[in-house]
Amino acid sequence: MKIMIVDDHFVVRSGLVASLELEEGFEVVAEAESGEAAPELYAETRPEVVLMDLQLPGWNGIETTERILEVDPAARVLVFSTFARDDEIQAALDGGALGYLQKTAGREELLEALRRVSAGERHLSPEIAERLSGLRLGPAVTLREREILALVAKGRANKEIAALLGIAEDTVKRHISNVLQKLGASDRAQATAEAIRRGIVRIED
Repeated sequence: MKIMIVDDHFVVRSGLVASLELEEGFEVVAEAESGEAAPELYAETRPEVVLMDLQLPGWNGIETTERILEVDPAARVLVFSTFARDDEIQAALDGGALGYLQKTAGREELLEALRRVSAGERHLSPEIAERLSGLRLGPAVTLREREILALVAKGRANKEIAALLGIAEDTVKRHISNVLQKLGASDRAQATAEAIRRGIVRIED
């Protein structure tokens, strides 16, 4: 199984490589230390599974997953993160990830998760699956809408957002209108607060 690791911590990547390659049939073919580097590396190496951290500088794991899926809609991503809120896990699944596993998981559990995701199956612990079943996030927010929400959260006006993203101001207005509807928000401030609560936008974004 060809695996790509996306994690900004060198020690974590090194430990994963050492552990995974002890198992016959597993090979780490690429390591990306940032989300921005991941899509190109994916295109070059075409791994069967991407092991994705959520807490990345720049593009987070959710956005990076979506970008990789733009390169290959059949890409299989397993989120492997120290901690994630339920809404962040759900957002990652909505973005195309097939599973989620905490970094505290044992080696055998990691190998099993990789095997399942490689086969195109979803992997979630029973506890997380039960929690997510009660989570209602409504229609998924698109990558472009998330970009715009992040800029709205920084206090940018529609005209500024249009210039930064290279799109028409009317397009920005339409995206914001769609976001308000999806989030059940009445204005930009409420939409921003709800997006942060759900993990769609992080405060540090």
